[in-house]
Amino acid sequence: MPAGTHPPGSGGVAKNAIEVLEEIGIETGELHPKSVDSVYPGDYDVIISMGCGVICPSLLIDEDWGLEDPHRGEKEVYRKTRDEIRVLVSELVESNTDA
Repeated sequence: MPAGTHPPGSGGVAKNAIEVLEEIGIETGELHPKSVDSVYPGDYDVIISMGCGVICPSLLIDEDWGLEDPHRGEKEVYRKTRDEIRVLVSELVESNTDA
């Protein structure tokens, strides 16, 4: 479940984020901004930070991926971040199935 330290209010998920997810067939109809304060760590096996230089004292982070925050960037920045996340998630899944 994606969540942020400063999720946008009523503005919803960034338009560029929606568009680049839909480009690869990800359904976005149910996406909405969520705060990390709404995350109960016990519900998840791994908690990952994108990085972005944000400290998240309310959660124990298992991994920090050090990704560029695409917020307010051009669509290509969102694509780059999306593609990096896809690779990292694939590697995470593969490493957990090899154990």
